[in-house]
This record gives sequence, C-alpha cells and structure tokens, in this order.
Amino acid sequence: MTLDMLGCIVGLIYIYQEYKASIWLWLTGIIMPAIYMVVYYEAGLYADFGMQIYYTLAAIYGFLYWKFGRKKGAEEIPITHYPRRLILPSILVFLVLWGALYLILINFTNSTVPVLDSFGNALSFIGLWALAKKYIEQWWIWIVVDIELAGLYLYKGIPFTAGLYALYTIIAVAGYFKWRGSLPKPLLKE
Repeated sequence: MTLDMLGCIVGLIYIYQEYKASIWLWLTGIIMPAIYMVVYYEAGLYADFGMQIYYTLAAIYGFLYWKFGRKKGAEEIPITHYPRRLILPSILVFLVLWGALYLILINFTNSTVPVLDSFGNALSFIGLWALAKKYIEQWWIWIVVDIELAGLYLYKGIPFTAGLYALYTIIAVAGYFKWRGSLPKPLLKE
C-alpha cells in the first residue's frame, strides 16, 4: 500500500509535467516505473510489470527526442497531429501487441485478467510513442487507457493507483484542450 501511494504521488507529478508539455516528464517517467514494477508484480499484473521496462526505455527516448530532435533554430519539438499514414500501422501494432501479451499472460503466468492487462499495455505502447512525438491525439489514447486501467486496478485491489488513473482521465481531457491551444494556427483544423 505504501508503494501504491508513492507511485500515485510520482504519477501526479508526471501527469502535471505532461499537461505542461515539460521535458522533465521524461525524467519522472524513469522513476515511476521502478516503483510500479513492485506494485504490479505484487498485484499479479504481469503485463503491467513488464511494461515498466518499456516505459523506462521510452522515457529515455522521449527525453532525448524532445531535447535533441527539434529542427534547427526551434526552441522545442512542436505539438502536431498524428499523421494519417501512421494510423493503420499503429492499429496493427496495437493488435499484434495485444494478442502477443495476451498469449504470454495465459501461457506463462497465473494472471486472472489477461485480456484487460494486455489491452491497456498494448495501447499504452502506442500512446507513449505518440507522446514522445508530441502528437495531440496521444491524449485520446490515454483517455481510453486511463478509463480501462482505473477499473482494472480497482478490481485488483490497488485503490490509490486506480484513483490516480481516474484522475489521469480528467487531466487527459484537460491536456488535450491545453495542447490544442498550443497548436500552430494552420494545424488547428480538426
């Protein structure tokens, strides 16, 4: 329960930094997975446990991309739209990941929630990548993930994390509108 509360506090810092589009979210994103590895393992959420490794690597990538990936002369990576050409490949990657994680969970763990555990993690994979690219639509991905995981964590008896993800849902809606206001005017057509 103590790690659940600590993870919740670090998670609040993380989502605030994401809302503000602060590069520091990536450093917080390295600390948070270390805490949640233990929380998820103890709750029997093995896909969530395994995804913490990906989250750590993605946080390193996100930090480096936001720090060094900007165009010459630009102060930071701009917020843009998810390219249409990447929608179908992203859906396919999501479906393959969901299926693969599900098969791993049913064949190699004693998971009691393999469909939901694998769903949230497969979609989070896409969401974190979209966040690293600063695509505004990443917020819509997080809304779906956050609603699903809040219910799953409540069911699995980690109430602080469930509450955190319920709050993440609200902040994701607010984050979408904040980022939308930061879009360059020619990109604002939705």
